Amino acid sequence: MTVFPRWTLAALATLSFSLPASAQTDHHHRHGSEEIRASRWVQIHAKDKTERTAIANEGVSIEAVRSDSVWGFATPDQLQALKGKGFRILGSFDFTTGRGGHQGGFDFPAKDAKFHNYAEATSALRMLASSHADIARTISIGKTIERRDIWAIHINTNPDALMSNSSSKPGILYVGNHHAREHLSVEVPLMFAQHLLKNRDDPKIWALLDSRDIWIIPMLNPDGSEFDIATGSYKYWRKNRRNNRDGTFGVDLNRNYSFGWGTGGSSKDTSSDVYMGPTPFSEPETQAIKTFVESQTNLKILLSFHTFSELILYPWGGKYDPIADPKDRAIHEKMAKTMAGWNKYKPQQSSDLYIASGDTTDWAYGDRGLISFTFELSPANTGGAGGFYPGAGMIDKAFQDNLRPCLYLLDLTDDPARATTNRPSIFLQNYVAPSLAPEHFWN
Repeated sequence: MTVFPRWTLAALATLSFSLPASAQTDHHHRHGSEEIRASRWVQIHAKDKTERTAIANEGVSIEAVRSDSVWGFATPDQLQALKGKGFRILGSFDFTTGRGGHQGGFDFPAKDAKFHNYAEATSALRMLASSHADIARTISIGKTIERRDIWAIHINTNPDALMSNSSSKPGILYVGNHHAREHLSVEVPLMFAQHLLKNRDDPKIWALLDSRDIWIIPMLNPDGSEFDIATGSYKYWRKNRRNNRDGTFGVDLNRNYSFGWGTGGSSKDTSSDVYMGPTPFSEPETQAIKTFVESQTNLKILLSFHTFSELILYPWGGKYDPIADPKDRAIHEKMAKTMAGWNKYKPQQSSDLYIASGDTTDWAYGDRGLISFTFELSPANTGGAGGFYPGAGMIDKAFQDNLRPCLYLLDLTDDPARATTNRPSIFLQNYVAPSLAPEHFWN
């Protein structure tokens, strides 16, 4: 990762933009704090995906799955409803238990200073693009609820395509940070953009850059991400920062997509961590993704980064049925298993965990036909001991574990069906043993 001094990034960000006033008000902080502290970090007995789905349907935000239970956030009302339906609550703790003890001053705690806040991520993208202005450009794909820009970096060796944001080359989209507290999901796509451009002189990397249309959006939910770190203590905030006008804030962006919206594993309760919003695509952040993807008709693959549990997930999330098209199902399954051989994650259909409707990858595949994956990054399923805040030491591991999978997806963007045929590749000799040299990884 190209590391710029934090004071440099902050200074550049101050010169280029200012935070919206609505992001700085005590009013927002007060309501968000009261709301999250009303939740409990809980363990609930659940023996299979049907029971896990029933728990999710009550509005519980499931964050970790064990063989006989789940861990997640639940309000007292949700716990009472589950008890009434016969579920056993195995443990109930103050929400701070899930934080893993990470505390600090304003912004990220000092020991987590390697993570990028919004100003730093924006400046890092701009500096990266300006250093490679012949093939890279930053653009805003839209505004958040608090009027922050949602920044993408576009990499394309065709100057006309770069300026017009339109290309005939096969395209891929990497997107992070649907969920605010999942800060690691910002770092991996940002480092991947840095890796591609830093290594542009490598013939194999250049062959990919020269034949693909690459889009990377590291931080989709900057409002929620900034709110999560604003007071010096992580808030465990998941949603965006919509004012729901009833004393609660936020919509779960990964339950707000239209495909299968509201059919299970989400909630109409505005206080729930999995509140799906009043309508599909009600949020400017998901609207921005929708508009962007629909405008890029050359896109073939989408990868959405999340944390945590070390999983590779593919559609469907909103129903138990497998992908009906046998060719598409085989492509998803083969690609997932191949990538799992490198990052050692568990590959599976999303709904094998529990039903979660209205998510990104169901929409991307179901509505747009894109081969779509979710990576649940490290750490592994820990039962909640700091999984969302694993410390800065996890950043390099998560990137190294997923560099080969990210390059593999980029390689297959021209024809994802190549995954099932093992046809020779310009980048990987085959899909069993990767040929990526060790020097491609950071020390």
